[in-house]
Order: sequence, then structure tokens, then C-alpha cells
Amino acid sequence: MKCAKKDLLLYAITDRSWLGDDTLFNQVKASLNGGITFLQLREKELDAEAFLEQAIELKALCKEYGVPFVINDNVDIALKSDADGIHVGQRDMPAKQVRELIGQDKILGVSVQTVEQAILAQRQGADYLGVGAVFATRSKADADDVSHETLKAICEAVSIPVVAIGGIGRHNVEQLKGSGICGVAVIGAIYGQKDIRTATAELKTAVKKAVAE
Repeated sequence: MKCAKKDLLLYAITDRSWLGDDTLFNQVKASLNGGITFLQLREKELDAEAFLEQAIELKALCKEYGVPFVINDNVDIALKSDADGIHVGQRDMPAKQVRELIGQDKILGVSVQTVEQAILAQRQGADYLGVGAVFATRSKADADDVSHETLKAICEAVSIPVVAIGGIGRHNVEQLKGSGICGVAVIGAIYGQKDIRTATAELKTAVKKAVAE
């Protein structure tokens, strides 16, 4: 399963720090009902067995909605769960190596901060790029800032789709207009909200305006 540009419009990344008494399954389902178009399962604390179990459960759920499902930074879990693909950062396994392990049919996303990194990732087999942090973010305190100019330059330098990430919400997504992105990746703007379904639907409306040519 490869991803189309439209699949990357509203890219949700999970974060269990907001679960409270809820389950990740319920929160993801609410976001799917709200209209997310792509899901990345990001787990930093779970052991391999629990991670795989969660991945298999969410892969099946996303399939029901026709939404691509990728794993963050764990090739083993991505392959064992038969996820649609994987997303890696600059500090993870090189994109070329990941592509060799997952084959040509899986989705490969790569996080980049510079034009040079973007061109290399595309050459090494990336299907899309995540660029950020475009705004200050609490989810990744060590994330480097990427200016609007750099974001635009990256979009112009590659032929694959680009999503912006980092501190994005309904209040500021319009500032990304004209950059060339095809969507945004968010965590807190969806999973940090009390009414996930409504927050997702409202954000999706705002994102559509921001990415309109």
C-alpha cells in the first residue's frame, strides 16, 4: 500500500501520555471518526510484545477506515504487524537500509530539517517527508526549529509529498499557507483534546484551507 498526497492531509501521531482512563484504541477510533487520513503509532515505553499487540489492533482498525497505518522507528514491529509502512528520523536507521528491509511495497516516511536531508531521503526511497518543528512543540523538546523559508525550499526541492510537523493547531495552521505542504502531522492538537472527534473534524477543515493551492 502506497500513500497518495490526499492521505497525508491530516496525519495523526499517537501519544499515550494523554490517555488518562481511556484506551489508545478508543482515542484513535475517535480521531478516525473525526477524519484523520493517516496514523502513526509512536511508542517509546512499551515492551516489544505490548507494542506488537497494539500495532496489530490499530492496523485492523485503520484498515476498516481505509487509513494508512505506519509504525514509528521500529522495522521489526512494522514487519511483524504487517503495518502499511514505517517512519524514521535522522537519528534512526538510514532510509536506504530501511527501504531494503521493508521492500518496495511499504510506505517509508522520513523526518528532515534541511533541503540536503530531504533530497537524500527522496533518493534513498522515502515516499513522503515530515518536516519540523515548524512551531514550538511540547511533544519533542529537542526538535530543531524549521523556518517557513526552509519548509518552502524543501517542498520545492523534492517531488514527493511533504507534511509539516511541530506545534501545529487550528490557531496557527493558516501560517503554513503557500509553503507547498500537502498536510500536517499533529499529536496534541488531536489527542490532547477533550473531544477528540470534534477537535479532529475542526482541525481538518482548517488544514484543507491552509493547503489549498
